[in-house]
Amino acid sequence: MAINRSPVMTVEDYFEWELHQERKHEYIDGVVYEMPGVSDTHDAITVNIIYLFISCLDRLRFNLRTAELRVQVSPSCYVYPDLTIVRGRPAFADPSEYNLINPIVVLEVSSPSSDDRDRLEKLGYYYDVPSIDAYLIVDQHRVCAELHTRGDAGWQSQVYTEMDDVISLAMLDCELPLDQVYLGIDFEEN
Repeated sequence: MAINRSPVMTVEDYFEWELHQERKHEYIDGVVYEMPGVSDTHDAITVNIIYLFISCLDRLRFNLRTAELRVQVSPSCYVYPDLTIVRGRPAFADPSEYNLINPIVVLEVSSPSSDDRDRLEKLGYYYDVPSIDAYLIVDQHRVCAELHTRGDAGWQSQVYTEMDDVISLAMLDCELPLDQVYLGIDFEEN
């Protein structure tokens, strides 16, 4: 399924228009992208990851947010990651509390319609956000997770492809075992 694009509109027009839409839309430099619905597999992986974060995140230090909350990655770029984690209190670009500006970790479960955007475009956007220390992309059609982390020497990437791999998110003091990320997922049916 292709992501539908709309004609160019201003950021202010997008904010007002988005409030009245049934589906979410990302805004990239004047172009609006309708977010497609998600498959059961996509949703199950997201829920598995939420369970893992609930069991390991220190809720006094970190806040977990779902795909319902928009993230401002620049003054002309607004996206909806599948999950977002904030250190401390969430901060917003304006009083509306719709545009989060201080994520520390963002996570996308890749879909056929979003795969290229998640791995190329969004990777570049997230690299430019100073608060983001990690970007995790989890594939819904095969055992594969890509972790991009910011370090003193710049960004580094690590790929996990075995069910016994464990993704270490040191900035959160959390680990995500891949067998738990993919718990209940049958890849032969996908």
